Amino acid sequence: MISTTRRLSRGLRWTRRVAVGAAGFALAASSQIASADEGGVSFWLPGQFGSLAAVPLQPGLSVTEIYYHWQGSAGADVSAAREVTIGQFNPALNVNLSGHLQALADLMLNNATYAFGTPVLGGQATVGLTSIFGRTDTSLNATLSGTLGPIPFMRTDSLFDAATGFGDLYPMATLRWNKGVDNYMVYVTGDVPVGMYNSSSIANLGIGHGAIDSGAGYTYFNPQTGHEFSAVTGFTYNFINPATQYQNGIDWHLDWAVSQFLTKQMMIGTVGYVYQQVTGDSGPGDRIGAFESRVIGIGPQIGFLFPVATPVGIMQGYLNLKGYAEFDRQNRPAGLDTWLTFSISPAPQTSAQPTLVRKY
Repeated sequence: MISTTRRLSRGLRWTRRVAVGAAGFALAASSQIASADEGGVSFWLPGQFGSLAAVPLQPGLSVTEIYYHWQGSAGADVSAAREVTIGQFNPALNVNLSGHLQALADLMLNNATYAFGTPVLGGQATVGLTSIFGRTDTSLNATLSGTLGPIPFMRTDSLFDAATGFGDLYPMATLRWNKGVDNYMVYVTGDVPVGMYNSSSIANLGIGHGAIDSGAGYTYFNPQTGHEFSAVTGFTYNFINPATQYQNGIDWHLDWAVSQFLTKQMMIGTVGYVYQQVTGDSGPGDRIGAFESRVIGIGPQIGFLFPVATPVGIMQGYLNLKGYAEFDRQNRPAGLDTWLTFSISPAPQTSAQPTLVRKY
């Protein structure tokens, strides 16, 4: 059971990490569709971390492919922010806006992570990088009414944008420690803004600015009972967007998961997240005010472990399916997101070497 959970933690870890996207780490391109801050878009993609987040991994290289699908909508708050961001109207005018925004994202998140065998500060160090390729669609329908001086006016907008290509890059480094059933982790990640981005478009695969995110996590896991609980929290600092001179505020996020191993090869559970912007947006290009955002998500998960034959020998495969229903949104779109993860990683140590399995 111990070695089994090590492999599972790796697969789940990659799911959590991508998107560094919030706008997708995952982070992520999808965040351009489903997050907060400037125009309803944030760096952090909620749901990146899940079960066994803080459990040390098997030393060596792991690769993970994640299909991420998000579909949802937003009201007048995000619609207005998007129109201001792309220069459709001047918020200094006396206007009222009613509108609706719909969006979806279909993304492939590609991750490679290396776990070192030599301890660092008494724990296990890992480094990884996530890239994104996919498509996002956004449609916006809005009606503006108001006055320009003494003259009343009304305007109806119907906008549609789609983007297909590569998103930003999301590096990550972690340290993990194990003490019996208790596991601890610290991490640092960020956004390298090299993805497809156009400040005049309402659909993008990059967020247009750099970001750095850091936090800590804890996992309780009892191999005898199969009970598991994980929680990871962190904060994001966003650099100014040079194209719009808009700077997102500081964001706080919490990802959590509860699971039960029914066998050594199968687990089921519940996942969730809370995302809250804790300081307002700013910068010379901020024409909509603080625009602080929030969303909560919750849903089920199921995971399977199995051997995989590769040219370098038998590796361990992991398949996970999880989904979230979002609610209590503020200043951002909300909807349903689904993660399908397939991971290949070094096989766990044999029973003849049990001390190596729990070494870190």
